[in-house]
Amino acid sequence: MQRRSFLIGVTSLALSGLGLAQQQTLTVYSGRGEALVGPLVQQFQRETGIRVTVRYGTDAAILAALQEEGARSPADVVWLNTSGALGRAAELGLLRPLGEALLRQPAAFVPGSGRWVPVTVRLRVLAYNPDRFRPEELPSSILDLPRFARERVLGGRMGWIPTYSSFQDMVAAMIALHGEARTRQWLEEMRGLNHRVYASNTAMVDAIRAGEIDLASTNHYYVVRFQRAGFRVGMTQFRDGDVGNLALVTGAGIHRNSRNLQAATRFLTYLLSDRGQQYFVGNIGEYAVTGRVVPDPRLLPLEETRRKSPDLDFERLPLEQALRLLRELGIL
Repeated sequence: MQRRSFLIGVTSLALSGLGLAQQQTLTVYSGRGEALVGPLVQQFQRETGIRVTVRYGTDAAILAALQEEGARSPADVVWLNTSGALGRAAELGLLRPLGEALLRQPAAFVPGSGRWVPVTVRLRVLAYNPDRFRPEELPSSILDLPRFARERVLGGRMGWIPTYSSFQDMVAAMIALHGEARTRQWLEEMRGLNHRVYASNTAMVDAIRAGEIDLASTNHYYVVRFQRAGFRVGMTQFRDGDVGNLALVTGAGIHRNSRNLQAATRFLTYLLSDRGQQYFVGNIGEYAVTGRVVPDPRLLPLEETRRKSPDLDFERLPLEQALRLLRELGIL
């Protein structure tokens, strides 16, 4: 497979007014989308004078690329969308051990491997139509959602996106916490409710806004964006520790064969800096991991996100088992 077949795009960001020979350079492999993080990369480049090339793709595509390239890989920084993919990269020996100066900066979700740092957190939530429900009426566990939907006759009034990586991570976490048999039962019950399938979370949350559906499990920041725009879409969490509140950690590490360790370390440090963390809160609506930023009043305190999320090894979610189960059931 050629590199262009699994990388969505290549963006080369060059600084004017500086000779390339005088600049440090950095190659970042990013599972985070260009529309989300491209402005932050440009901001880093302007402030540091380090020339950055970013190769964007899915987490799976980037992992495949790194394995195919081996020691020839030009990657310096590996920046991925899920802790499972980062854990896999660490397990494959693709990432260097990081020093304490980096690992002690985040206030939460630091991995046991010590080979990557958390950068932001997304929290799974239940989005709902506030014209139909009050939050106290909604179930206290995502496992109770099928029963609730049957009692309220919500067949066809809920949405989901089984192809979305965060949904798949949640299914993997459900297997880790409750076993495959219980997860299979939940998926079969959910499928029997004739969910509306959407191509994106934005479209799904917009369907709640428009009154087309009433409930959907999604990532919190999709709802925050609608709320910031003044639309009436509610979001709530399940009880503490419920898998429906799964914290989804993004993070970054340094490739084992990086030839630009100084620039790579500086990039990770920038992601965890006050300016970097404030970008994620203010521009994307994600949770910061350092606790040193101006909070969004729509978001929970960082410590509460840890309490809401289930206690599990987020580096080792059984994602392949979850994908196999979803395929067996014809959901994927």
